[in-house]
Amino acid sequence: MRATLNIPDDLMAEVQRLSGEKSKTKSIIIAMEEFVREKKIKKLLSLKGKVQIDYDWQEEEELEMKSQAERETFFER
Repeated sequence: MRATLNIPDDLMAEVQRLSGEKSKTKSIIIAMEEFVREKKIKKLLSLKGKVQIDYDWQEEEELEMKSQAERETFFER
């Protein structure tokens, strides 16, 4: 997508310096991707303590061991 933007020179220079990119386009893409990533992380962190997961890892492990034993018995025939 093409866009015409008015970005202050000093801000653009800092974004390029921090991103390590010489290209303005690549620098802006990196900055935008990082912005989106940080927002998603904050949203996930805001769910901490609000989501209840009922997961019995011991039961899951027992089922897996039982399945493995059945596969081994099947292939021994």
